[in-house]
Amino acid sequence: MLIEGLCQEESPRFRNFFHVPPSKRGKEECSMKKSLLLFALVLLLAGCASTGNQAAPAGGTPAGSPSEEPGLTAGAPEKMTCRIVDGAEEGELVLAGPGGAGDVYTLDTEGLAVDGTLADGAVVEVGFDGMILETYPAKFGHVTGVTVLEEPADDRCGLYLQVLSDLWEVDTALNTGLEELGVDLSGLTDLAESEKSALAWVFGNAHGLMPITGTLEEIWEAGYLTPMTEPTEGYEDSVALYRWENGCLFSLSGSAEEGFEAQKWASGLGAYFFTDCTARQNADGTWTYEVGAEAIA
Repeated sequence: MLIEGLCQEESPRFRNFFHVPPSKRGKEECSMKKSLLLFALVLLLAGCASTGNQAAPAGGTPAGSPSEEPGLTAGAPEKMTCRIVDGAEEGELVLAGPGGAGDVYTLDTEGLAVDGTLADGAVVEVGFDGMILETYPAKFGHVTGVTVLEEPADDRCGLYLQVLSDLWEVDTALNTGLEELGVDLSGLTDLAESEKSALAWVFGNAHGLMPITGTLEEIWEAGYLTPMTEPTEGYEDSVALYRWENGCLFSLSGSAEEGFEAQKWASGLGAYFFTDCTARQNADGTWTYEVGAEAIA
Protein backbone atom coordinates (compact mmCIF):
# COMPACT_ATOMS: atom_id res chain seq x y z
CA MET A 1 0.00 0.00 0.00
CA LEU A 2 0.96 3.63 -0.47
CA ILE A 3 1.15 4.23 3.26
CA GLU A 4 3.35 1.16 3.90
CA GLY A 5 5.68 2.14 1.09
CA LEU A 6 6.06 5.59 2.48
CA CYS A 7 6.84 4.09 5.89
CA GLN A 8 10.15 2.78 4.58
CA GLU A 9 11.54 6.29 4.58
CA GLU A 10 11.07 8.96 7.15
CA SER A 11 9.09 11.87 5.78
CA PRO A 12 11.10 15.08 6.05
CA ARG A 13 7.78 17.04 6.10
CA PHE A 14 6.93 15.80 9.62
CA ARG A 15 10.45 15.16 10.99
CA ASN A 16 10.65 18.42 12.86
CA PHE A 17 7.14 18.14 14.39
CA PHE A 18 7.22 14.65 15.94
CA HIS A 19 10.48 13.15 17.33
CA VAL A 20 10.68 9.44 18.32
CA PRO A 21 13.64 8.31 20.54
CA PRO A 22 16.26 6.12 18.71
CA SER A 23 15.47 3.04 20.83
CA LYS A 24 11.89 2.85 19.47
CA ARG A 25 12.34 3.48 15.78
CA GLY A 26 11.04 0.11 14.53
CA LYS A 27 7.34 -0.64 14.28
CA GLU A 28 6.54 2.34 16.43
CA GLU A 29 8.17 4.64 13.88
CA CYS A 30 6.17 3.13 11.00
CA SER A 31 2.99 3.30 13.01
CA MET A 32 3.67 6.92 13.78
CA LYS A 33 4.28 7.67 10.11
CA LYS A 34 1.01 5.97 9.16
CA SER A 35 -0.82 8.08 11.69
CA LEU A 36 0.79 11.23 10.42
CA LEU A 37 -0.02 10.41 6.80
CA LEU A 38 -3.62 9.60 7.67
CA PHE A 39 -3.82 12.93 9.49
CA ALA A 40 -2.42 14.71 6.41
CA LEU A 41 -4.95 13.00 4.12
CA VAL A 42 -7.80 14.02 6.39
CA LEU A 43 -6.61 17.62 6.29
CA LEU A 44 -6.31 17.47 2.51
CA LEU A 45 -9.84 16.10 2.07
CA ALA A 46 -11.26 18.66 4.46
CA GLY A 47 -9.59 21.44 2.51
CA CYS A 48 -11.04 20.19 -0.78
CA ALA A 49 -14.52 19.98 0.69
CA SER A 50 -14.37 23.53 2.05
CA THR A 51 -13.65 25.01 -1.37
CA GLY A 52 -16.90 23.57 -2.71
CA ASN A 53 -19.06 24.92 0.14
CA GLN A 54 -18.21 28.55 0.69
CA ALA A 55 -20.09 30.28 3.51
CA ALA A 56 -22.61 32.97 2.61
CA PRO A 57 -21.59 36.52 3.49
CA ALA A 58 -23.45 38.46 6.14
CA GLY A 59 -26.00 39.64 3.61
CA GLY A 60 -27.24 36.10 3.09
CA THR A 61 -26.48 35.90 -0.65
CA PRO A 62 -23.94 33.21 -1.72
CA ALA A 63 -20.73 34.69 -3.10
CA GLY A 64 -20.80 35.07 -6.86
CA SER A 65 -24.60 34.82 -7.20
CA PRO A 66 -26.85 37.77 -8.12
CA SER A 67 -28.61 39.48 -5.22
CA GLU A 68 -32.38 39.88 -5.05
CA GLU A 69 -34.35 42.45 -3.09
CA PRO A 70 -37.04 40.81 -0.94
CA GLY A 71 -40.62 41.37 -2.04
CA LEU A 72 -39.72 42.42 -5.59
CA THR A 73 -40.58 39.21 -7.43
CA ALA A 74 -42.60 40.03 -10.53
CA GLY A 75 -45.98 38.37 -11.00
CA ALA A 76 -47.96 37.71 -14.15
CA PRO A 77 -48.54 40.77 -16.39
CA GLU A 78 -51.77 42.59 -15.55
CA LYS A 79 -53.84 45.60 -16.57
CA MET A 80 -55.74 47.82 -14.14
CA THR A 81 -58.39 50.40 -14.98
CA CYS A 82 -58.10 53.57 -12.87
CA ARG A 83 -59.32 57.15 -12.85
CA ILE A 84 -56.85 60.03 -12.73
CA VAL A 85 -57.80 62.09 -9.69
CA ASP A 86 -54.95 64.59 -9.91
CA GLY A 87 -51.50 65.24 -11.37
CA ALA A 88 -52.06 64.76 -15.11
CA GLU A 89 -50.48 68.08 -16.03
CA GLU A 90 -47.29 67.29 -14.13
CA GLY A 91 -47.25 63.62 -15.14
CA GLU A 92 -47.28 62.54 -11.49
CA LEU A 93 -50.63 60.80 -11.31
CA VAL A 94 -52.81 60.08 -8.31
CA LEU A 95 -55.09 57.23 -9.36
CA ALA A 96 -58.28 55.77 -7.91
CA GLY A 97 -58.32 52.02 -8.50
CA PRO A 98 -61.26 49.69 -9.11
CA GLY A 99 -61.38 48.54 -5.49
CA GLY A 100 -63.08 50.11 -2.52
CA ALA A 101 -61.93 52.72 -0.02
CA GLY A 102 -58.15 53.06 0.15
CA ASP A 103 -57.50 51.69 -3.35
CA VAL A 104 -55.24 54.61 -4.28
CA TYR A 105 -52.05 54.65 -6.37
CA THR A 106 -49.40 57.11 -7.47
CA LEU A 107 -47.61 56.82 -10.80
CA ASP A 108 -44.83 58.92 -12.34
CA THR A 109 -45.32 58.75 -16.11
CA GLU A 110 -41.90 60.13 -17.05
CA GLY A 111 -40.34 57.80 -19.59
CA LEU A 112 -43.47 55.63 -19.90
CA ALA A 113 -45.31 54.83 -23.12
CA VAL A 114 -48.61 56.75 -22.96
CA ASP A 115 -51.34 56.15 -25.55
CA GLY A 116 -53.64 59.19 -25.56
CA THR A 117 -53.69 62.51 -23.75
CA LEU A 118 -53.57 62.41 -19.97
CA ALA A 119 -56.10 64.62 -18.20
CA ASP A 120 -57.45 64.81 -14.67
CA GLY A 121 -60.65 62.80 -14.55
CA ALA A 122 -59.70 60.52 -17.45
CA VAL A 123 -60.08 56.76 -17.18
CA VAL A 124 -56.83 54.97 -17.99
CA GLU A 125 -55.54 51.44 -18.23
CA VAL A 126 -52.19 50.77 -16.55
CA GLY A 127 -50.18 47.79 -17.79
CA PHE A 128 -47.74 46.41 -15.23
CA ASP A 129 -45.96 43.24 -14.11
CA GLY A 130 -48.58 42.26 -11.54
CA MET A 131 -46.63 43.52 -8.54
CA ILE A 132 -48.05 46.15 -6.15
CA LEU A 133 -45.81 47.89 -3.61
CA GLU A 134 -47.75 48.09 -0.35
CA THR A 135 -47.20 51.76 0.45
CA TYR A 136 -49.94 54.37 0.81
CA PRO A 137 -50.76 55.39 -1.75
CA ALA A 138 -49.69 52.12 -3.35
CA LYS A 139 -47.26 51.93 -6.28
CA PHE A 140 -47.15 49.64 -9.28
CA GLY A 141 -44.15 47.44 -9.96
CA HIS A 142 -42.70 47.62 -13.45
CA VAL A 143 -45.16 49.60 -15.61
CA THR A 144 -45.23 48.75 -19.31
CA GLY A 145 -47.55 51.53 -20.46
CA VAL A 146 -50.62 53.70 -19.88
CA THR A 147 -53.61 53.86 -22.23
CA VAL A 148 -56.32 56.53 -22.04
CA LEU A 149 -59.73 54.84 -22.31
CA GLU A 150 -62.18 57.69 -21.83
CA GLU A 151 -62.23 61.08 -23.54
CA PRO A 152 -63.31 63.69 -22.70
CA ALA A 153 -62.54 63.26 -19.02
CA ASP A 154 -65.04 63.74 -16.20
CA ASP A 155 -63.07 65.71 -13.63
CA ARG A 156 -65.60 65.97 -10.83
CA CYS A 157 -62.81 65.02 -8.39
CA GLY A 158 -61.13 68.22 -9.55
CA LEU A 159 -64.38 70.08 -8.89
CA TYR A 160 -64.51 68.91 -5.28
CA LEU A 161 -60.81 69.54 -4.78
CA GLN A 162 -61.38 73.14 -5.89
CA VAL A 163 -64.29 73.47 -3.44
CA LEU A 164 -62.14 72.20 -0.58
CA SER A 165 -59.32 74.57 -1.55
CA ASP A 166 -61.72 77.54 -1.68
CA LEU A 167 -63.20 76.56 1.68
CA TRP A 168 -59.68 76.46 3.14
CA GLU A 169 -59.13 80.09 2.12
CA VAL A 170 -62.17 81.57 3.91
CA ASP A 171 -62.13 82.29 7.65
CA THR A 172 -58.59 80.92 7.79
CA ALA A 173 -58.43 81.23 11.57
CA LEU A 174 -60.33 77.95 11.71
CA ASN A 175 -57.55 76.06 9.94
CA THR A 176 -54.36 77.96 10.78
CA GLY A 177 -51.56 75.88 12.31
CA LEU A 178 -53.36 72.57 11.92
CA GLU A 179 -51.74 69.40 13.20
CA GLU A 180 -54.68 67.17 12.26
CA LEU A 181 -56.90 67.39 9.19
CA GLY A 182 -60.26 65.66 9.01
CA VAL A 183 -61.97 64.92 5.69
CA ASP A 184 -65.53 63.60 5.38
CA LEU A 185 -66.67 62.80 1.84
CA SER A 186 -69.14 60.11 2.85
CA GLY A 187 -72.06 62.34 1.85
CA LEU A 188 -71.01 62.59 -1.81
CA THR A 189 -73.17 60.36 -3.98
CA ASP A 190 -71.36 60.64 -7.32
CA LEU A 191 -67.86 59.39 -6.46
CA ALA A 192 -66.58 55.83 -6.01
CA GLU A 193 -65.13 55.02 -2.60
CA SER A 194 -61.61 54.82 -4.03
CA GLU A 195 -62.10 58.25 -5.63
CA LYS A 196 -63.11 59.68 -2.25
CA SER A 197 -59.98 58.18 -0.67
CA ALA A 198 -57.75 59.56 -3.41
CA LEU A 199 -59.37 63.01 -3.18
CA ALA A 200 -58.91 63.10 0.60
CA TRP A 201 -55.24 62.14 0.22
CA VAL A 202 -54.59 64.81 -2.43
CA PHE A 203 -56.19 67.48 -0.24
CA GLY A 204 -54.25 66.41 2.84
CA ASN A 205 -50.99 66.11 0.93
CA ALA A 206 -51.42 69.67 -0.39
CA HIS A 207 -51.29 70.85 3.23
CA GLY A 208 -48.63 68.44 4.45
CA LEU A 209 -51.00 66.31 6.52
CA MET A 210 -52.30 62.76 6.32
CA PRO A 211 -56.10 63.09 6.34
CA ILE A 212 -58.22 61.56 9.06
CA THR A 213 -61.38 60.32 7.34
CA GLY A 214 -64.71 60.05 9.12
CA THR A 215 -67.87 61.90 10.03
CA LEU A 216 -67.93 64.48 12.81
CA GLU A 217 -69.61 61.98 15.11
CA GLU A 218 -67.00 59.31 14.32
CA ILE A 219 -64.15 61.74 15.01
CA TRP A 220 -65.85 62.77 18.26
CA GLU A 221 -66.28 59.15 19.34
CA ALA A 222 -62.65 58.42 18.44
CA GLY A 223 -61.50 60.95 21.03
CA TYR A 224 -60.05 63.68 18.83
CA LEU A 225 -62.26 66.43 20.30
CA THR A 226 -61.96 68.31 23.60
CA PRO A 227 -65.00 69.48 25.60
CA MET A 228 -65.48 73.24 25.86
CA THR A 229 -68.06 72.93 28.63
CA GLU A 230 -70.10 70.30 30.43
CA PRO A 231 -73.69 69.66 29.30
CA THR A 232 -76.42 71.35 31.29
CA GLU A 233 -77.93 69.15 33.96
CA GLY A 234 -80.63 67.00 32.45
CA TYR A 235 -79.24 67.26 28.92
CA GLU A 236 -77.17 64.67 27.07
CA ASP A 237 -73.63 65.31 25.94
CA SER A 238 -73.39 66.79 22.43
CA VAL A 239 -70.64 67.32 19.85
CA ALA A 240 -71.72 70.97 19.79
CA LEU A 241 -70.02 71.32 23.19
CA TYR A 242 -66.63 70.24 21.80
CA ARG A 243 -63.76 71.68 19.79
CA TRP A 244 -60.91 70.21 17.78
CA GLU A 245 -57.95 71.95 19.38
CA ASN A 246 -55.37 71.28 16.66
CA GLY A 247 -57.62 70.13 13.86
CA CYS A 248 -60.43 70.98 11.49
CA LEU A 249 -62.94 68.78 9.65
CA PHE A 250 -63.77 69.48 5.98
CA SER A 251 -66.99 67.89 4.72
CA LEU A 252 -68.81 67.62 1.37
CA SER A 253 -72.22 66.14 0.62
CA GLY A 254 -74.52 65.91 -2.40
CA SER A 255 -73.58 65.60 -6.07
CA ALA A 256 -72.40 67.73 -8.96
CA GLU A 257 -75.63 67.23 -10.92
CA GLU A 258 -78.10 67.82 -8.07
CA GLY A 259 -76.17 70.31 -5.95
CA PHE A 260 -73.94 69.98 -2.91
CA GLU A 261 -72.97 71.47 0.45
CA ALA A 262 -69.53 72.10 1.95
CA GLN A 263 -68.39 73.01 5.45
CA LYS A 264 -65.38 73.13 7.71
CA TRP A 265 -65.76 72.60 11.43
CA ALA A 266 -63.31 73.44 14.21
CA SER A 267 -65.76 73.62 17.13
CA GLY A 268 -69.41 73.99 18.01
CA LEU A 269 -68.78 77.73 17.88
CA GLY A 270 -66.39 77.78 14.91
CA ALA A 271 -67.55 76.56 11.49
CA TYR A 272 -67.99 77.85 7.95
CA PHE A 273 -70.50 76.71 5.31
CA PHE A 274 -71.01 76.79 1.54
CA THR A 275 -74.70 76.02 0.92
CA ASP A 276 -76.87 75.44 -2.15
CA CYS A 277 -73.87 74.98 -4.44
CA THR A 278 -74.52 74.27 -8.12
CA ALA A 279 -72.06 72.99 -10.73
CA ARG A 280 -71.78 72.90 -14.51
CA GLN A 281 -69.57 70.65 -16.63
CA ASN A 282 -67.56 72.16 -19.47
CA ALA A 283 -66.90 70.56 -22.85
CA ASP A 284 -63.40 69.49 -21.81
CA GLY A 285 -64.72 67.56 -18.80
CA THR A 286 -63.79 70.14 -16.16
CA TRP A 287 -66.39 71.66 -13.84
CA THR A 288 -67.17 75.11 -12.48
CA TYR A 289 -69.43 75.86 -9.54
CA GLU A 290 -71.26 78.64 -7.73
CA VAL A 291 -72.00 78.99 -4.03
CA GLY A 292 -75.63 79.75 -3.28
CA ALA A 293 -74.93 81.18 0.19
CA GLU A 294 -72.21 81.29 2.83
CA ALA A 295 -72.71 81.01 6.57
CA ILE A 296 -70.56 81.12 9.69
CA ALA A 297 -71.00 79.73 13.17
